Amino acid sequence: MIDHQVSLRGSTTRLPVRPRTGRLLVLAAVFICAACGLVYELELVALASYLIGDSVTQASVVLSVMVFAMGIGSLLAKRLRSRAAVGFGLIEAALALVGGASALVLYASFAWLGESRCALVGFSLAIGVLIGAEIPLLMTLIQRVDRQDAGGAVADLFAADYVGALVGGLAFPFLLLPMMGQLSGALFTGAVNAAAGGALVLWVFRRDLGTGSRRLLIVVNVTVIALLATASVLVDDFERAARRAVYGADVRVALRTEVQEVVLTGAVRGPLGLYVDGRLRVSSRDEHRYHEALVHPAMKGTHRRVLVLGGGDGLAAREVLRYPDVESVVVVELDPEVARLARTDPALSGLNGHALDDPRLTTATGDAFTWLRDTRDRYDVVISDLPDPGITASTKLYSAEFYGLVARSLTPGGRLAVHAGTPDSGPTTFWTVEASMRAGGMVTRPYRIEGRLTGFAAGPDRSPGTSGVPHDWGFVLAAAHGVGRLGTDPGAPALRSLGDRELAVAGRSAERLRRREVLPSTLVHPRYREPR
Repeated sequence: MIDHQVSLRGSTTRLPVRPRTGRLLVLAAVFICAACGLVYELELVALASYLIGDSVTQASVVLSVMVFAMGIGSLLAKRLRSRAAVGFGLIEAALALVGGASALVLYASFAWLGESRCALVGFSLAIGVLIGAEIPLLMTLIQRVDRQDAGGAVADLFAADYVGALVGGLAFPFLLLPMMGQLSGALFTGAVNAAAGGALVLWVFRRDLGTGSRRLLIVVNVTVIALLATASVLVDDFERAARRAVYGADVRVALRTEVQEVVLTGAVRGPLGLYVDGRLRVSSRDEHRYHEALVHPAMKGTHRRVLVLGGGDGLAAREVLRYPDVESVVVVELDPEVARLARTDPALSGLNGHALDDPRLTTATGDAFTWLRDTRDRYDVVISDLPDPGITASTKLYSAEFYGLVARSLTPGGRLAVHAGTPDSGPTTFWTVEASMRAGGMVTRPYRIEGRLTGFAAGPDRSPGTSGVPHDWGFVLAAAHGVGRLGTDPGAPALRSLGDRELAVAGRSAERLRRREVLPSTLVHPRYREPR
């Protein structure tokens, strides 16, 4: 062990390591702390997108608030430079606790309070301030370890910081998220953060610390790591309690696939609810009204070959397969686990009439946009049963370019039916979908079905615990050369809620709400944002 003494602005520090070793240890701590900081940032963006929706907005809020807060943290850290070692140790402990617990608190605020935007902004501010305070203190510490000009020290620090950010940015989606999930991944990251910051200060800079400061840092870091470890042990119980708060007590199936979270609620022989990423996608109370309105107007005419985009639950396919002259149905579903549940879950397979086991039906796994670009097959009918465009990941599936691909896949006289939101409470979205379909080269006929009982297919806002459930569904029927009058096929099966009279009323109802001069949505200019 070699004592080394350097001076910085008249102060001296005796260190227990060689200068080169100390410098490497400081840079290693910078690397680890930068990786942890970026994981906190990505975890906030990912969880907020899942809980709130509209990932573009959530990413913008987190990044802009965090960068602003980092500037504040850098200014505040100027007061700590005279006690850089203890200041850095306490800041890393605080960052580990706040960042590690952020996912738990954000999810808890959503589950029990129904609101997570304030928590999102609060954590972005707090984490940003703490990250911003790191660099000035690390700059002071590295110059105490190794006599170096300021420019060289800054270059070394930022190089380690950026490489650490790269590793953290890649570790989050490819290691932490699939192996641990968001909650456990954040807690583990916090523990690593606390251990790295505490070890650096308590070993390399221990001679900078008085007895009281050393004891304080030991107690604080042990407490933070113990809290994070305890939370990790209890995280499964927390998830179950939060899931009950969100979905109710009758959660029957809950799984996290590679694409999304899928939850089934209700008894096997009772009412069923299918939630995808917290959004109610199917309710057995009124799904028949939705699927009859989506499918049967498009089946008027030739319908031997049918393509269903989305609809892995099998419910749209159920309605299609009620026509005996349908020869083939292709269902393109992004998440194979949804299709697997639709085949194997007793309640869901019973609700869809075991449609996915019909020999006329085949399933394909993939993104609908990419699948349409690659296919050269033609279809008499295309049913678009996709997540609403208010969810950012689905925006491209409601673009003019997407409808151009659909038009290319239709036979002459083929028809497309799209669920386009709710004309009553979401008119901007609905008429933007209709304008985008026209921009894709199609002639459209909008219609509106009232009488909805639940928030099924309600879009980016969560249904459980919310008030003001929309009372209508909006659809658009389209074709390349004209749609004709709304109606059902002469050979249509008996329907529970729909007929030619109801469709005529639905068409007039939608036209009364028409918005003029609505611009289409494109890949480079998405327009699906309802005014708040």
